[in-house]
Amino acid sequence: MKLFIDSCIREDSRTNILAEAFMEKHPGKWKTLSLVDLGLKPLNEERLDARMAYLNKGDFNNPAFDLAKEFAEAEEILIASPYYDYSFSALLKTYIENIYIIGIVSRYDETGRPIGLCRAKRLTYITTAGGPYDPAYSYEYIRRIATECFGIKECNLIYAENLDIVGYDATAIIEAKRKSL
Repeated sequence: MKLFIDSCIREDSRTNILAEAFMEKHPGKWKTLSLVDLGLKPLNEERLDARMAYLNKGDFNNPAFDLAKEFAEAEEILIASPYYDYSFSALLKTYIENIYIIGIVSRYDETGRPIGLCRAKRLTYITTAGGPYDPAYSYEYIRRIATECFGIKECNLIYAENLDIVGYDATAIIEAKRKSL
């Protein structure tokens, strides 16, 4: 199964246009996970304590771990997230916070270094930006956590930028990028 993690808020998202084009060019059984529809919440003390209680017992059957298992078992991962305020959506950060389960997506070696347990060999991150795009504040986080913690060897970035700059043709930029995938 290939996993498409959609953290786009708008129905007519330009980021999703590129994600759909990517999936067309990379056929297979894609499962779409709409983060808007999940209703995920950031961890708080109560949820963190409950999660730790299950982890301390070695009980990975709790439904709270289902998203992490799905992520870890995916053969390929596609993430679509618009570039907001020099980062990605809060929805995506909340998702990562909820799936980062030691024993499912990662483990630690004897020195405390994370060892990835994810099956995916490739993660592709797609984003669009109204102005100039700087991957240091969004993609680099995703790339580092994927490669250094989840064990995903290949990470790719696809982006379209300057979509809201006067004088730039956003439709033409998106179409050119879509065709180049």
